[in-house]
Amino acid sequence: MKSRRVGITTTVPVEVIYAAGCIPVDLNNVFITDPNPGGLVEEAELAGYPRNVCAWIKGLYSTVLRHRDIRTLVAVTQGDCSNTHALMETLELIGVEVIPFAYPFDRDRDLLALQIEKLMDRFGVDWAAVNRARGRLDQIRRKVWEIDRLTWQENLVGGWDNHLFQVNCSDFKGDPDAFEREVDDFLARLKGAEPRREKIRLAYIGVPPIMDDLYDYLEERGARVVYNETQRQFTLPFETGDLVERYRLYSYPYGIFYRLEDITREVERRRVHGVIHYAQSFCFRQIEDLIVRQRLKLPILTLEGDKPNRLDARTRMRLDAFIEMLQ
Repeated sequence: MKSRRVGITTTVPVEVIYAAGCIPVDLNNVFITDPNPGGLVEEAELAGYPRNVCAWIKGLYSTVLRHRDIRTLVAVTQGDCSNTHALMETLELIGVEVIPFAYPFDRDRDLLALQIEKLMDRFGVDWAAVNRARGRLDQIRRKVWEIDRLTWQENLVGGWDNHLFQVNCSDFKGDPDAFEREVDDFLARLKGAEPRREKIRLAYIGVPPIMDDLYDYLEERGARVVYNETQRQFTLPFETGDLVERYRLYSYPYGIFYRLEDITREVERRRVHGVIHYAQSFCFRQIEDLIVRQRLKLPILTLEGDKPNRLDARTRMRLDAFIEMLQ
């Protein structure tokens, strides 16, 4: 019997979905890798989504409409986009089953455990099955951690590849075995590779970029991202077998001050020269830039992106000036 595909709006405990024999589908990854992601945004606007709403939300909406085999959605109602509530309602309107999942703002362990167990109830699985799935996924995560280490410690991996393998750990591309083979092939190709020569080491913090040429542009100018904050968090880089604790350590859905603890630790460990803070247009996280700038003691460039596209001339000029200042 064909496995049921379950959409997710951001990283959730996918161990539960895999344990149930279902296939998680990170709608963000499907949207942004669509041949025409801008068209998906326009489709949502034609359906009635306002212009001044985050393009990711509009893209997720149209992605579900396009993929009629996704009839169930796990949506994060606390700890991610504040527009997800309306996304859920508009998808319920067309018959999609929506399962809410909430990360407690204060990282309360009991509340988080309750949320995970409610999710387990919806999918009809127990802890034994979930932990078996965790064990399998952890084998792959460790290999992706190695890609990240080779990025900042051995200088063998570019910023785009670092981004791509880590961001795909949100759903393992719906096929952990195939994804693991991709990871293995990539690691095999790195053996004997020469270290990269970019002199400027950058951190990228915030949600993954909606433009697709940022990393290449930076590397053409002698700068390389050696730390992708949110993407790294998608790999759950924590050595604990306690699933609840692991999603409690995961920083993305919690407050900016907890995220800054991780960011501060990593930029120091990776000897970063400057930070790019990406803020999506119409996202509440833009306000947090105020706090980031006060707390981080490194040069910071704040970039704003709207619709899926390539870097515009103004953004390229700002990146050029930032890199020149760091040299």
